[in-house]
Amino acid sequence: MKAIGRNLIIEKTKEGTTKTKGGLLLAESHRDDIRYVEANVKSIGEEIEGINEGSRIFFDKHAGHKIVIDKQTYHVIKIQDVVVVL
Repeated sequence: MKAIGRNLIIEKTKEGTTKTKGGLLLAESHRDDIRYVEANVKSIGEEIEGINEGSRIFFDKHAGHKIVIDKQTYHVIKIQDVVVVL
């Protein structure tokens, strides 16, 4: 699998659930206070600089779309949706 152009193929890092002060358990998808989520880069397009395969990034959680390859879920995002490279 190879990303093309200014696209990245990423795999989201599983965060799990968090407990509120009131004792409720919230899944990551139900938390409105989180704008950016962590992911591992699986493939980068040829027009991208500064990010390598295997890098950890934070990106806008509303960006991109899902793809399923061999029963594994990945996300395709554009480089402008990345806010932090670790």
